[in-house]
Amino acid sequence: MSTVDLIATATFGLEAIVAREVKELGYSDVRVENSRVLFKADLEAIPRCNLWLRSADRVLIKVGEFQALTYEELFEGTKALPWAEWLPEDALFPVEGKSVHSKLYSVPDCQAIVKKAIVEKLKQRYHQQWFTETGPKYTIEVALLKDRATLTIDTSGAGLHKRGYRKLTSQAPLKETLAAAMINLSYWNPDRVLVDPFCGSGTIPIEAALIGLNIPPGLRRDFVSETWPQLPAVFWRNARDEGNDSIRRDVKLRIVGTDIDEAVLSMARYHRKLAGLDDQIHLQRMPVSELRNSNKYGCLICNPPYGERLGEVQQIKRLYQELREAVAPLDTWSVYVLTAFPDFEQVYGKRADRKRKLYNGRIECQFYQYFGPRPPRRELRETVMEESLP
Repeated sequence: MSTVDLIATATFGLEAIVAREVKELGYSDVRVENSRVLFKADLEAIPRCNLWLRSADRVLIKVGEFQALTYEELFEGTKALPWAEWLPEDALFPVEGKSVHSKLYSVPDCQAIVKKAIVEKLKQRYHQQWFTETGPKYTIEVALLKDRATLTIDTSGAGLHKRGYRKLTSQAPLKETLAAAMINLSYWNPDRVLVDPFCGSGTIPIEAALIGLNIPPGLRRDFVSETWPQLPAVFWRNARDEGNDSIRRDVKLRIVGTDIDEAVLSMARYHRKLAGLDDQIHLQRMPVSELRNSNKYGCLICNPPYGERLGEVQQIKRLYQELREAVAPLDTWSVYVLTAFPDFEQVYGKRADRKRKLYNGRIECQFYQYFGPRPPRRELRETVMEESLP
């Protein structure tokens, strides 16, 4: 098994970002489809991708794909796949499923048929009638889209957004994978100031620090495929060694997070500590109306409240107007706002240079991008951290 077909799943709208991350890891045979990025790689890519991909949801092994118009076709197509290459004799292999625009629309029936077909294939290999399923876990998914079945095995376990540092959640948490994508869609780099005036539990500042220091987002967590015999411990050890060696330990970042809510700021401070970033992120209680910054160039990236509950619209409008007033003096900054509020540009008082549709969970949002001028290279490091604090 010299190469394997892998799928990095992605929230709709983030596929291009995930594809770029895959290519930056050195994998060139990349194809982008809706909500997924497909590529070929060696087995060692599985730990590397799980550790390094910032905006992907999961890393899956693609076992096979075929047309399935009937349950018989689904059974035979599944049975024909090389399951024994992946599933040991004692493998625990639950089957999950989904079906979109397909004749086989009963997901429970599809799951049961796939399970039965895999069992029949394993009987041929291991010459036994019963499987205890007491060993390593291999979660299998049958995904039907327009009558084509794709069979995959999940290598991640918990979703890749679960970095391990966010133990507490605020009322409307932003997924770590989306926060990382927002930063990568911006003009921010480690030489520039980054401010989040609605930092909540700290996700955007922490993800920015991980990017700025080149820390793999999965370095502090475990993955389900670490228990698989196909992926020896040396693969994971090498991937983690590579990750540790890649950290930019001599970099001092200028990242600021503020929020009016002291309760969520306490969460942010806790998460900052868990991520090992106490000396890289400044957190402070402050309303957006008081936002100030002495740096000439910087990036403001935020996910402000959307005002989804009845009676909040006027309050949210005033908040967006305060944001506009606060950034008006920062006319050389770039500003990025993710919101589901439908009239944001009208309330904010300025049309975005670019908009991009993204999803925060199941909420359709727009990522409004306002581009400032690029700073002259000589000015990137003229100010120090103390000058960047609000």
